[in-house]
Amino acid sequence: MRRIPALLLILALTGLLPPPADACTTFCLRKDATAVFGKNYDWHFDDGLVMVNKRGVTKTAAVPLPVRAAKWTSKYGSVTFNQFGREFPNGGLNEAGLALDLMWLEATRYPTPAGRPAVDVLEWAQYQLDNYATVDEVVRHAGDLGIVSDGKVHFLVCDKGRSCATVEFLDGKPVVHTGASLPAPALANHTYEESLRFRDATKKEDRSPAGQGSLQRFARASARAEAFHERGAGDPVRYAFDTLDDVAQGSFTQWSIVYDLKAGRVYWRTRQNRAVRSVALADFDFSCAAPVKVLDIHLGDGEVARRFANYTPEANRRLVSSSYGKVRSVIPVRPEELEMTLAQPGRTVCGTGK
Repeated sequence: MRRIPALLLILALTGLLPPPADACTTFCLRKDATAVFGKNYDWHFDDGLVMVNKRGVTKTAAVPLPVRAAKWTSKYGSVTFNQFGREFPNGGLNEAGLALDLMWLEATRYPTPAGRPAVDVLEWAQYQLDNYATVDEVVRHAGDLGIVSDGKVHFLVCDKGRSCATVEFLDGKPVVHTGASLPAPALANHTYEESLRFRDATKKEDRSPAGQGSLQRFARASARAEAFHERGAGDPVRYAFDTLDDVAQGSFTQWSIVYDLKAGRVYWRTRQNRAVRSVALADFDFSCAAPVKVLDIHLGDGEVARRFANYTPEANRRLVSSSYGKVRSVIPVRPEELEMTLAQPGRTVCGTGK
């Protein structure tokens, strides 16, 4: 089963789209009680829904036979940003204060299932938000699942206790940096080790590297995060958006997202709509018996919790069909691929499903 990121990669390799190697930047601002996480989503198109995901929902991963699909029941509700349909988020924040987001990494090589339960890589993101409250939990369980996906990404994850970690999958194994091995809480599109070497070299040269390349964006984001840690800022959310402006890639930057982990608030703006929107996770009912809520990522201004509507399969179909439609004219998409993606939300069950 191939998902859209793989199709975009094929387009890039055939010269029909720019390569995805410089896609996305993340960082975390940490000082005293502040823990604010920033993400630029740099990609070829901007479709998206903001999703309210429920606790107490039993899920079975969408992986092809004969792979053994992971099965779990969500412990925490979350707000996520989804481009490829419900249950397949790019990232988000859960009600325990754990934030996670992804970036492209061409060096990625996932662990094979090898008898373990497996997930799609976007489901891996939802699995973390569904199950864990802290970075320590994510790190301890980073190797539990096999991953079946052609989308090559790595992750920055942080919690409201101000712990952060990078999670990469290199040569079929999880590689984690956290604590003392994570001196710069940021990530772009090179491995963390490569990024850190570049940052350290530019610091020795006492220069702030210009340009939109992955290494340059990492160096500037980490420098701003370090400056925040040393001096603070009047408004950390505004400082985070200013940092996202600093590492933006022009029209390639589609969404800018800020998670306030302590306050349990999510802020975002898009290239289409530059007004900052926000929600508090406390605004939503995360019990699985309540309707799932969604909002078009481009709508609204200011506080927008009341603008969320009840999820419908039609809304999900519009999103998934639009994303697939961006590449269908060049790369044929088998109807069963689309249908498998669209069917996944219908496989979730409120409760244990027993």
